[in-house]
Amino acid sequence: MTIYLDYQATTPLAPEVFDVMAPLLRDQFANPHSAHRPGRAAAAQVEVAREEISQLLPADGRLLFTSGATEALNMAIQGMGAGRIVTIATEHAAVLDTVEALAREGREVTVLPIGPDGLVDMEAARQAIVPGVALVAAMLVNNEIGVIQPVEALADLAHAAGASFLCDAVQGYGRVPIPPTSDIVAISGHKIHGPKGIGALWIRDGVILRPLIHGGGQEGGLRSGTLSPALCAGFGMAARLMRERAEADRAHVESLWTLARGLFRGWTLNGDADRRYHGNLNLRREGIDGGRLLSDCRHIAFSLGSACASGSGRPSHVLRALGLSDGQARGSVRIGFGRYTTPAELEDAAQAIDKAAAMQGAPR
Repeated sequence: MTIYLDYQATTPLAPEVFDVMAPLLRDQFANPHSAHRPGRAAAAQVEVAREEISQLLPADGRLLFTSGATEALNMAIQGMGAGRIVTIATEHAAVLDTVEALAREGREVTVLPIGPDGLVDMEAARQAIVPGVALVAAMLVNNEIGVIQPVEALADLAHAAGASFLCDAVQGYGRVPIPPTSDIVAISGHKIHGPKGIGALWIRDGVILRPLIHGGGQEGGLRSGTLSPALCAGFGMAARLMRERAEADRAHVESLWTLARGLFRGWTLNGDADRRYHGNLNLRREGIDGGRLLSDCRHIAFSLGSACASGSGRPSHVLRALGLSDGQARGSVRIGFGRYTTPAELEDAAQAIDKAAAMQGAPR
């Protein structure tokens, strides 16, 4: 039986989420944009979900459903008006690849460096975020190393310069408070025990974006296309559970974090030890090959970094930005745990991973 420790890539679907989705997939299949009674009933389910998700977001804005966080981030970045874009070297590929594409078209882009702790260089940020900047984009909780960026300070710099602030809250939504000063927030359903294939973009009132997808004018004209009531309802239930179980989930993750730090004593933590989300344990060990470790521990689902770049064969851009060598980056693994992880699973996994590392000749 597989031990699942890859919560940053995706989370197990909550049973309550499946239960709320099943009738909408099987029986209540009407188009939520149709005017007849079944269509209005489906639309009502969508709006209930929108309200549930919005309760964990700032006030004074609107929530638009998307196919996922990648689309949401593209909507925010590509839809923003003229002006320079400032972001961070450890952002998700959905941000970095998008700004790189815009740069090739002539858009001015600044990518801020980070320190060895994984946190943005705030002096560089102060020098870069000045009048003429249109958008500052930063990830709340890093998906690879779990560090929590000073997004509130970055938002303040953005506003002082007359820019909008985009918060990639995919890993932090429901776990780490989202700064109320954010102007745009991107989130994803499958990172919070919801379904894959749905995300959302929250936009503060008064922030103007250009639509990327044209068609039927759904979602306020910014994101045309027929919504899936089942996916929306599943996302909504997942958000509700994140709110209702917040304290229990937090306490469980903290207990697992304490256990894991003791179990992986022979490993070095990547990223700041304090300013981080404790459900993400990114570790390295001299003399190991992470790819071989994955192969040797087939009954454990963990990762070497972002799932989106796992097949590239290149060292993680996040770990390289920390200043790690290629060898150190390739000798790093990410252990992710959460609501449904048991202490026994973590103990068994640590024992197996340590044993496999020792067989590679890694020092204990």
